[in-house]
Amino acid sequence: MAQVTVTIDGKQYRMACDEGQEEHLIDLANRFDRYVSHLKDSFGEIGDQRLTVMAGIMVMDELSELQKRVKGMEGEVLTLRKTRDDALTKADKNDTALTGALSSLAQRMEDLAAKLARKG
Repeated sequence: MAQVTVTIDGKQYRMACDEGQEEHLIDLANRFDRYVSHLKDSFGEIGDQRLTVMAGIMVMDELSELQKRVKGMEGEVLTLRKTRDDALTKADKNDTALTGALSSLAQRMEDLAAKLARKG
């Protein structure tokens, strides 16, 4: 297990993470620190715990909005897949009909050519 030290609101915290996840954890901590800093700039010194709770709620609000967007996009993807599948099914039917019509036309042309050859 790897360990990193992150800084949030000027305080350092030693944290454990999976090997190879160090940079990711540092990035997450930096992003969270920006929330805390934004709140501190907006409200001043209102206490570490309160700042942390408010920042956590802001993060959860953002996560909730992103989850809604993902759910909407998943619905769109399902609709697009159904539309694609319907279009492919229709195209297959059209191909089959066209192939049948061309075969029938080719047969009629061969029959006509045979008739002409017998008369000529």
